[in-house]
Parts: sequence; structure tokens; C-alpha cells
Amino acid sequence: MPYQGEFAKYRSIRRLVENEHVKNLLQRSTVRDNSQDETTLPTVKPTDIFPSQWQPNLVLAIDGSHQEVPVENGYPGAEIGYVTVAAVLMDVAKIKELDVQRTVNPKLFRSTESVESIDSAFPGCNIVIDSEKSSKHSLRKALFETFDKIHLFSDGESLLDTYEALLDYKPKDAKQNCPYTDNCGAPNRKFLSKKAIYTCECPHEYTLFSTDALRIHEGMVPDSANGAMFAEIMQVLERILVIHILRWFEQKELLWLLRNMGIIIDGPLAVFGYPAWLHSAIPRELNRINEAAKQFTDGQDLLMIGVEKSGNFATHFDRIDQDKNGAYGVYPPQTACLLTDEYIKKNIIFSDSTKPYGVDTHFGRKFFYKTESGARLVASLPFFDQSHRDMNRAEPNQYPRLADALGLLDQLVSSRYPDSLSPLISAHAEAAIPMNLGARVLEEMAKALIREERQ
Repeated sequence: MPYQGEFAKYRSIRRLVENEHVKNLLQRSTVRDNSQDETTLPTVKPTDIFPSQWQPNLVLAIDGSHQEVPVENGYPGAEIGYVTVAAVLMDVAKIKELDVQRTVNPKLFRSTESVESIDSAFPGCNIVIDSEKSSKHSLRKALFETFDKIHLFSDGESLLDTYEALLDYKPKDAKQNCPYTDNCGAPNRKFLSKKAIYTCECPHEYTLFSTDALRIHEGMVPDSANGAMFAEIMQVLERILVIHILRWFEQKELLWLLRNMGIIIDGPLAVFGYPAWLHSAIPRELNRINEAAKQFTDGQDLLMIGVEKSGNFATHFDRIDQDKNGAYGVYPPQTACLLTDEYIKKNIIFSDSTKPYGVDTHFGRKFFYKTESGARLVASLPFFDQSHRDMNRAEPNQYPRLADALGLLDQLVSSRYPDSLSPLISAHAEAAIPMNLGARVLEEMAKALIREERQ
């Protein structure tokens, strides 16, 4: 790492290019065979499946944001992580009505969106709260308290209740160490996940939380920045929030709303990192709610779409839509590309593993779609049947409500940003913290709170 204001000289670049170690590494690396015929990628058009007559009335979009903020508390590198997740309910039917009445009053247009957001601050490096023993244990406590205090609906369950419903599905053979392993009085005792706040069975009787099962605290870096850990908290909140909302619909006997509702989530239908066990718990609860909803939706599955804004899949789709001269248009508008395990491993994420791509992280299946307007989207649809998980083939019936999903994506594309969807733009605008302004505001807030505590 350079000193502040120090810049590398050009001779270091020349030395790097000429370095024998670099040359040797590049010569040994695997190079993909570009002669492979990529046109073998299975493609379908909406009219090839079953022309969708479905028209949504509502679209629910969920997106999150996180930011690490340095604070002054007398310890070097002290930081807090600020995480916010927004849910936007868009009245698509009303937007269509207003769209006919050009020009639209901006006030009326804003009334087509209902926004709710949740946010919380979490301890990072060198932040210790209450009488906890370290930053890691402070994070554990703060995470439980956050889940416990969040009620998106005043007459509904807490986010902790939703999470603990998912905890019932956690695989029994999932291995996990006690958070107090280093100081445990019974180090060989198996860690047991339980509900709410409970006591460790070792002689010390340490306090444990149900949210310890997420294992997010294991990613805490005690002497450095913790952006990756806060990103894990954000992805967990985003995905559990979807289940939280659906469970409220069920509890209030509103599942009939899903007949004409689409749900859009930022990112793939997956959970990565330490809390990855949720990838198997979420679809079980999702399937349960889906089966209950079918009584009110004429037997159709609920429509949930994960949309990736960037990453290897988005880069790959962008590249294969270009010809040899770099001109876009290889795939005509309204073309969907269905992905197999073999295609992904040979062309996108190199792997020789015999395990199907995403088997340990994903609860949905990806596809590419070039919309009617030409936007290139990487999307996912959830697994509602065991056949949907068969990655050896890629057929339309493995993607629940594919035709409806393609039609919805066509309707929601925005010209504001490349390859973007209007509901996610709104959700991100609500969730995002302006990088510079947000950091200053949060830092001043942290300083003020610390001053109050000392008085």
C-alpha cells in the first residue's frame, strides 16, 4: 500500500510486464477456447412459450445499500456499518392510466409509489458496545436487536419472528462453532441453534442469540475494514424482508393480491457467504406460501424475479451480444437465453466441479433476456419444483411463469440508466446513502452520540 500522496513510477509497470513470474503465471493459466460455437445457447421468445395475457397491478421491489463510516472513539480504524433496505410498492395499473394522460402531474406520478425502508447501524472494527467482550460479540448483540426491533407492519410479526421461522429449516447437519470457542469451558460440545436469547451449555453460561446461526460474526475482521461483512448483513435483510412481507400477506388473508403482483429483488436469488444455509431455508418457506397462495391465484405460482445489475453474467451477456466488429445486435429484442450448468462452467464461471453451479448458494435459476427495447438483463426465477433444479438441461418449463416474467421485464425497463428497471431505481434511490454526504452525516452523528455517552 502506498503512503498518502505517493504514486508509483512508470518503471514499476515495465518491471511488472517483464517479470518472469508474471509471464510464467499467464502462460500456465487456462485460456477459454473462443472457437466454441456460442449460438448453441438455448434461446426462446415469449411467443415460443405461451403468449402472456397477464397484466400486473402491483410491483414490489427490494434493494439495499451499505456503507462503512470511520468514527473517533480513541481507537484506530474504528468504524460502524450503516445498512439500509428499501421496499417500494409500485402501482403499475395507475401508472398506465396516467401514461395515457400526457403530460402527467409529477405529484400524481409520485403517488403511484409507496416506500418503506429499514436501517440500522452495526459495530465494526474497534467498536464495543455495552459490556460485550469484543467487536465481534458487539456485532452479535446488535444484529439480534436489529432483527427484534424491525416490524415492517405495525400489526405483524417482527423480522426476528420471520427469521426464526426460517431457522426451523436450517439443516441439522450444518456445522458451526460456538461464538465463544476460544474461551469455552466445553470446547467439544456441539453448538445448538435455538430461538431468541438463550444460554450456552458450557460452565460459563455465555449469552447466545438465535441470529448467531447466521454466522455473520465469523466474518468480522478485528483490525481492518469490514465491508464484506456488512454486505452479507444487507443481503440477508433483503431476502428475509421478502419472506417477511409474504408472511404478512398470509397472516392478513391477502394472498389474493399475489394474483396480479410481481416481486423484483436486487441481485440473484441466492445467499452467499457465512449465512448461505438460508439458500435452502428460504425456498422451503417460499414454497409453503406459494402453495397456500395458489388457492387464490387460480393455481399459478407467485412471480418473483432476481435481477443482477453487474457481475460476470452481465459482462458475458454484453459480450456475446456483440459481433466480431464490436457492434451490438447478435440477439434480436425479446430473446431469452436459458443457461445450463455446462454452459456456465465453460463460458462464464470456469469450473470442473461435478456439483451443479449454485447448488450451495442459489434458490433460483438464471437466464438472459434482451427486452423489447434492447436492454440486456440477467434475471433469476425461483425453484418451485425439483425439476427446476436440473441444470443439465435448460427448458422453458424449468422457469416458473417465464412468459409472464419476460412480459413484466419489458414493461419495467427504464431509459434512465442502461439495462435498468424502474422499480429497482426507485428502491435504490430510497436505500442508497450519498457516499460523501452520508459519511459526513453519520460520522458527526457518531461523534455526538459518543460525546453524550461520556457526559
